[in-house]
Amino acid sequence: MIRVEEIKKSFGEQEVLKGISVTFEQGKTNLIIGRSGAGKTVMLKILVGLLNPTAGAVYYDDLNFSTLSVKEKKKIRMQVGMLFQGSALFDSMTVEENIRFPLDMFTNDTKLEKENRVNHCLERVELEGSNKKYPGEISGGMQKRVGIARSIVMNPKYLFCDEPNSGLDPKTSILIDELIRKITIDNNITTVINTHDMNSVMEIGDNIALLYHGELAWVGNKDEVLDSPSETLQDFIFASPFLQRLRKAYNQ
Repeated sequence: MIRVEEIKKSFGEQEVLKGISVTFEQGKTNLIIGRSGAGKTVMLKILVGLLNPTAGAVYYDDLNFSTLSVKEKKKIRMQVGMLFQGSALFDSMTVEENIRFPLDMFTNDTKLEKENRVNHCLERVELEGSNKKYPGEISGGMQKRVGIARSIVMNPKYLFCDEPNSGLDPKTSILIDELIRKITIDNNITTVINTHDMNSVMEIGDNIALLYHGELAWVGNKDEVLDSPSETLQDFIFASPFLQRLRKAYNQ
């Protein structure tokens, strides 16, 4: 579980986050949604420790991350997996080498132990046998799955995903969503996803936090979205004219 309490973040005179308090639950897919400029990316960076909040605290379970020593923070970071928006694979490395990279950097595992772990992660993302391929030789959806495999290779307790469906076609996006949710449930991970993908909201939104101009505008789950009285949520969900027509038909 990750809990944030009264998180504020300012850059000079610009206040980006204005006292956000929300809990991201273990074993569930927790989504942060909102329009561009709402503060989603800043929130995610604060959660993973890339930015320090101006005020407030981030708790990993019962540990106040901001008050931990460098050594203690490193222990937490060792339990964190990160799926980047563009997959962030090393083009000069094979699929196997990309997935193994965290193991090479942070563990003293034997070559065989690393190989077994890499193959296990490849099986989890249904890419068995692609070990020796390079990122340029596989599709964008496969690259994203390699990114997921790398993010879970260290058996993380916490998983952060930044726009995991960015640049993917709808069918592949659904597959990525299902994969992330399955891994979250099977491994009882606290997964936090920064997204604007409405399919993700409606399909895997176990917990959803909507940010609006740096404030927490709505909290709920996928089953509560359509019936929510929140105008801010409805305006965000049904932003396009086509979806507005669907909304009108749904309410009739």
